[in-house]
Amino acid sequence: MRQVVLDTETTGLEHTQGHRIIEIGCVEMVDRKLTGRTYHQYVNPERQIDDGAMEVHGITNEFLADKPPFLSIASEFVEFISGAELVIHNAPFDVGFMDSEFKLGGREFSPTATFCTVLDTLVLARAKHPGQKNSLDALCKRYGVNNDHRDLHGALLDSEILADVYLAMTGGQTTLSLAGENDGLVGGEAIRRIAGEKGGLKIVRANASELTEHDARIKGLNEATDGGCVWLQ
Repeated sequence: MRQVVLDTETTGLEHTQGHRIIEIGCVEMVDRKLTGRTYHQYVNPERQIDDGAMEVHGITNEFLADKPPFLSIASEFVEFISGAELVIHNAPFDVGFMDSEFKLGGREFSPTATFCTVLDTLVLARAKHPGQKNSLDALCKRYGVNNDHRDLHGALLDSEILADVYLAMTGGQTTLSLAGENDGLVGGEAIRRIAGEKGGLKIVRANASELTEHDARIKGLNEATDGGCVWLQ
């Protein structure tokens, strides 16, 4: 199964008001394994960015002045995502902007739904955690995903973070390696294979204090997720 975790940044909140995409970030997963393939592109929106949007992502009109317009990168973007299940947080926002850009491209391009399926992680999170905050930052805190390096929104950074959140929210990553490496091996088997290939790895075992801290951390995660900590299932 091929999935592409996707995020965009835009000039404003509503594509119906003429706002445009200014950044696209994608990371690829195959069978729930990160492959290392990404797609990242800044786009000249051919219009001004709203001040409020600029405060969120920090991208300026001057920075985008020499970047290509969407139409000139649309074909390579479509090629990257075509046939995949798109994993998007608040999918109607991003897909709405994508379809608006495709429409501006004319008959050459079709709506996203004609060549991709879409999984909305916001809908998934609301079903799993009703009545709670389900922003990407809130989910990072809930599932222990480190986002300390996220001062501003960025399409590629947010898609990488969302990939980690999605894997944690749906049961965790199935292997310790990228796709194509040590296929079929998980957990200790994968570690032993890697250790053999590297000529042996030093094993450092947790001491009693570290084990106590670990147990407390797992207990805290379980309480924060209302019994949904995957390591206790």
